[in-house]
Amino acid sequence: MARQLSTKILRATASSVSNAKVGFGPFSMQYMNYSTKQSGDSDVATSITYPSKITTDRNTHEDFQPTNKSTGSLLDIVDKDVKENPVLIYMKGLPGAPRCGFSALAVKVLRQYDVPIKAIDILGDLKLQESVKAYTNWPTFPQVFIKREFVGGPDMLLNMHQNGELKDLLVGINPDGATKLG
Repeated sequence: MARQLSTKILRATASSVSNAKVGFGPFSMQYMNYSTKQSGDSDVATSITYPSKITTDRNTHEDFQPTNKSTGSLLDIVDKDVKENPVLIYMKGLPGAPRCGFSALAVKVLRQYDVPIKAIDILGDLKLQESVKAYTNWPTFPQVFIKREFVGGPDMLLNMHQNGELKDLLVGINPDGATKLG
């Protein structure tokens, strides 16, 4: 019963699409894509497909033309971020609102040293996550960079904090963000 009803609906849809072609003409229908035949429906004799067509209108203002704003690969962007920020952390969330315990731990350890932290939330961008992983060859987050070098995750950061290595590594980074990378 349900199959017969769906077949009738499909036939009525096919009929209305054919009528629309007559009413609106082939010019407007060329921009629409309809197919009334579904796989497994041998009862439906009508299958109408109009290809989608996107044209470039030379009269459209340049503000509405499609653009590609990408100036480089994500790996280049990650590299630029690492080079420009003395303390950088790719994390889940942001320092004020971390979205995982490991990210919260990394931020808590870094805040002990009164250094500026540049944090980038990786949760909203899967491509960025994959690029950072490829850049460091490290599978998990957060990932901490200090003075252009990959330090590791929160476990490494905590270990360095406990044995005094982190304090030595952060020497030269001022609270205003200036650093001597010599």
